[in-house]
Amino acid sequence: MPDDIITLINDADKNSPVFSISRSSPWKLLVVDDDPEVHSVTKFVLHEQKILGRNMNLLYAESANEAKRILSEHRDVAVALIDVVMETDRAGLDLVKHIRNDMNMEECRLVLRTGQPGYAPELAVIQDYDVNDYRTKSELTHTRLITTVSTALRSYQQLHALAEHRRGLELIISAASDFLEQHAIADLAEGVLTQLAVLLKLPPGGIVVTHRGSPVSDDSERTYIVGASGAHARYIAHPLETLPDFRIVNAIQECISVKKHVFTEDYTVLYLQTSQKLDAAIFLNSGDKIPELDKKLLDVFVTNIAACFKNVKLVEKLNHIAFHDRLTGLLNRQGFITDLDATVCGTADTATVLIDLEHFTDLNDGLGHEAGDALLQAVAERLRKNLNPVCRIARIGADIFGAAGPPSLINEKKIHSIFKEPFKVGEYQLPVSVSIGICSHSDKAVNGITLLRRANIALNLSKQMPVKHHQYYQPAMEDEIRKRVSIIRELRAAFQSGGLQVWYQPQIKIATGEVTGMEALLRWPEGSGFAHPPSVFIPLAEYSGLIFNIGEWALHQSCTQYLNLAEAGFSNLRIAVNVSMPQFQHEGFTDTVAECVKNYSIPPGCLELEITESIAMDEPDSVKERLNTLRNLGIQIAIDDFGTGYSSLSQLQSMPIDYLKIDRAFILEIQKGKTGIFAETILDFCRKLGVLSIAEGVETPEQAEYLKSLGCDMIQGFLYARPMPPEDLMKWLKKHKSA
Repeated sequence: MPDDIITLINDADKNSPVFSISRSSPWKLLVVDDDPEVHSVTKFVLHEQKILGRNMNLLYAESANEAKRILSEHRDVAVALIDVVMETDRAGLDLVKHIRNDMNMEECRLVLRTGQPGYAPELAVIQDYDVNDYRTKSELTHTRLITTVSTALRSYQQLHALAEHRRGLELIISAASDFLEQHAIADLAEGVLTQLAVLLKLPPGGIVVTHRGSPVSDDSERTYIVGASGAHARYIAHPLETLPDFRIVNAIQECISVKKHVFTEDYTVLYLQTSQKLDAAIFLNSGDKIPELDKKLLDVFVTNIAACFKNVKLVEKLNHIAFHDRLTGLLNRQGFITDLDATVCGTADTATVLIDLEHFTDLNDGLGHEAGDALLQAVAERLRKNLNPVCRIARIGADIFGAAGPPSLINEKKIHSIFKEPFKVGEYQLPVSVSIGICSHSDKAVNGITLLRRANIALNLSKQMPVKHHQYYQPAMEDEIRKRVSIIRELRAAFQSGGLQVWYQPQIKIATGEVTGMEALLRWPEGSGFAHPPSVFIPLAEYSGLIFNIGEWALHQSCTQYLNLAEAGFSNLRIAVNVSMPQFQHEGFTDTVAECVKNYSIPPGCLELEITESIAMDEPDSVKERLNTLRNLGIQIAIDDFGTGYSSLSQLQSMPIDYLKIDRAFILEIQKGKTGIFAETILDFCRKLGVLSIAEGVETPEQAEYLKSLGCDMIQGFLYARPMPPEDLMKWLKKHKSA
C-alpha cells in the first residue's frame, strides 16, 4: 500500500488508564524546527490524523526559546519533534536537557530530527539526554512519521498511566491519613469529594457522597446526602430522594441494593460497606466507562475510605455519648457549653436560660424513679416542640434544663407558658412549677462557661423568690459572690492564724442587778480597729462549712474562760455559747460537748447552749432527743431570738429548755409612751411554760424598768455592758462586784 494513502488502524488498548487527560481530548504534539517547510509537511501529514483513537493538536516553534515558552504553557505535550541544529549547533540538545532537567517533564517523548547527518549525536549523548528516538528528516516519510509518532504516543501513554497510578496511590495514602483525622461524616464526605475530583480529574459538581443514616438525627435507615457541591450542595443532610436528579437517586439506590460498584458508559457508583447496617455510596459523573486498571486504583481508594467512614461513625457515636444526655437525647452540660462557644457566643443579643424543676426530688421519691425519668423526657419533648428550632436545648443536671437563643424566644414569659399545663406521665397529670435564671448579653467575647455560670447565679437567686420564680443576671450579683468568696477566704485564713476572738457580754438578774452569766460572742477584729459584723461572717462560715471547726473552737475558748473566771473567784457564772443549725445537726456534736464538760470539769448548769427557734422546730422529735442528751450532761438550753421564727407552741412546750431569749427587735419597741406588746406576750408565755426569760438588746433605763415591771428574769445590752474581750471582762466583773 503506498505511503500517501496509509491509514493507521486504531489499536488503542481500551483498558489503558489515562487520568490527567480526558480520554477524548487530542494528543498535543510540539514541532520544533527553524525550517517553515518542515512545519508545513508535518501539519499536512498529522493535523487530521487520528492516532490511538484521538486527534492531534499540533503546536509549532521555530526556535528552542520559543519551544521553552510553549512548553511552559502546555506541560501536557505528549511528543516533541525537535530539530538538532537551529539557532546554534546544539540548540536541540540543549532544549532536551532543559525539558528533562529544568522542567522535569519525564513523560514527554522526545524525537530528534536533523537534516544534516554529520551533526547526528553520538549514542552516549542521546542516552545522557534521554532522547527517545533519532531520525534524519529524509527518513520520516508519510508512513514512517506516523509510525514514529504512534510509537512515541504509545510509550507516553504507558508512562503517563504509570505516573498517574503512582500519583493516585500517593493521593490515596495522603487522603487516608487526612481522613483518619476527621471526626464528622460531613467533613469526611467533603474530603472524599475533593480527593476523587483530583484523582480522576473530574469536576466536583459531578460527585455525590451518600451515607445510610442521618448526619443530624438518629434516623439510621434512610440514605442521606453527606457530600456534594455545585447545584447539589444545598441537598447536603437531606434524604437522597429529595435530590431532583433521578438518575443519581436511582443509581445510588441500585448500588446500595446490590451492595457492589456500578459501572456504566457515562457514570460510576462506588459502594462502601462501613458496617453491617451502614452503607455509603459515591456517585461519579465520569462521562466515560472507567478502565479496568483505574477500577483497581479506585478499589484501593474505596477500601481506605470505607475504613475511614467506619472510624468517623464510631467517633461521632462517642462524641454523641460524650455531649448528649442519654435519657432525653438533649445536649448535656458539656455539650451545651461547647455549643454555646460555637454558636451563641459569636452572636450579640442572645439569652441563656436555666430551668429548675421545683420539688422534683419529692416527686421522684414519691412516685418512683421511672415516673421521674418519664417526666424528664416529657419536659424535654415539650421544650423541643415549643421552642424555635434556632434555640439550643440541653439537660444540664438532674432536674435542670438549659436553653439558648434570641431574647425574643428565650424569656421568662415563654418558659413559664411552656410549663403552664401539667405533664401526662403514665396515669398521672403532673403540674410542674419552675425557677428560671436568665443571662442576656451582647458581648461577643463571652464564652459558654461564663454564660452558664451567670445563668446559674440568677437561677439560685430566683429560688429565693417564691412569687415570680425568675431572675435576670446582673453584674452586681457576680460582684457580690466574689465579695462573699473573698470574705470566706479571709475568714479561713484569719481562723487558721488565730485572728478570731471570743468576746463576752454580761447577763444581769434584773431584780437584784447581780451578774448571773455571760454570752460568748464571736468577733473578727482587724488591726485598723474595724471588726467584721458577725451577721455577715457567721452565715458565711455556715455556708462554707467552717462553722464546725469555728464552733468547736469557740466552745473550747468559752470553757477555758469559765476556768479562768472560776480561778478569779467568779465560779458561779454561767457561760452561754451560740450553736448554729449545721453545728447542732452534726453527728458528733453531742460527743464534742460531752468531751468539753469532762475535760474542763464544767459544773452542771454553768454551760448553756443557745439554739435558734428554727433549730428547735426542725425535725422536733430528733431535736428533742438530742436536747435531752445534752440536759443529761448538765447543759442548760436556751432558745435564742424567740418570736422571730415560726415555732409550734405545742411542740415547744415539750422541749427540754431552760431559757427563752426575747429578740432585741421586740425590745426596741419599748420607748417613751409605748409599750412592748410582743415582749409582754413572750414573758407571759415564759411564766406559763415554766422557763426563765432573758431580754437582749436593752439600751435604755426605760426599757429596763418596763421589763422589770413585767417580771423579766434577766437582761443584757449596752445599758450595762458591751461585748468585751476576756481581759476587759475580768476588769468589768471586778469593778461591778465592788460597786
